Amino acid sequence: MATMEMATLNQHLQEQVRNLQHEIERLRRLRQFISPQVVDTILSDPSGEPLRSHRRDVVVVFFDLRGYTTFAQTSEPEAVMRLLREYHAEIGHLAADYSGTIERFTGDGIMIFFNAPLPLADAAERAVQLALDVRARFAEIVVRWRREGQHLALGVGISSGYATVGPIGFEGRYDYAAIGTVTNLAARLCGEAKPNQILACQRVVASLEDVAEVEYVGDLVLRGFLSPTRVCNVLGLKPSRAGVVTSRRS
Repeated sequence: MATMEMATLNQHLQEQVRNLQHEIERLRRLRQFISPQVVDTILSDPSGEPLRSHRRDVVVVFFDLRGYTTFAQTSEPEAVMRLLREYHAEIGHLAADYSGTIERFTGDGIMIFFNAPLPLADAAERAVQLALDVRARFAEIVVRWRREGQHLALGVGISSGYATVGPIGFEGRYDYAAIGTVTNLAARLCGEAKPNQILACQRVVASLEDVAEVEYVGDLVLRGFLSPTRVCNVLGLKPSRAGVVTSRRS
């Protein structure tokens, strides 16, 4: 009788282990489609309260590829998809390392914001470090792309300000998004950036006065903005700050 009970118990335990493995695999697959920060927030608070729409001071980074339109028009769809996968993977992994929330991939445009849903005291510094790391990584990748006849370069814009963050969509499909002028500003700065240049608004630069090395570009009139925007080119982090913001891989 004891032997039968032990066999039944073992079978039950094995079934529980299999179910747990299935759940772990489901979560792994879920993370492939939803920002890890959003998944972690849902798991830590099933009520969903932290993901409800609210006002938050965020830092937004916008990336796009210079020369992408020409490349897409003159290349086979398979080649375009291959390049986008590599491009998205490089930025996506680095964004996760610095706890950035990827809002969307729109072809060659990628928007990432910091300080939501996870609060980050050093959001601006993380955003700048992400941009610098991505630029450094792409300096290597672009060399190979050019050998393959793909003349592409990276443009980056960084802004900070208040946005409404929360779910956007409908009951069958939600995305976690940031809505506000701050996101438009990051996109406009990215559009103004020269190849491999990182442009940031004055609010970002002011919060990083003792952190980043920048040069003044000018007061630019950006589409959709009534007043000129003071813009700086981010050159790098000051030597005293190098390595202070570390990624999850560190």
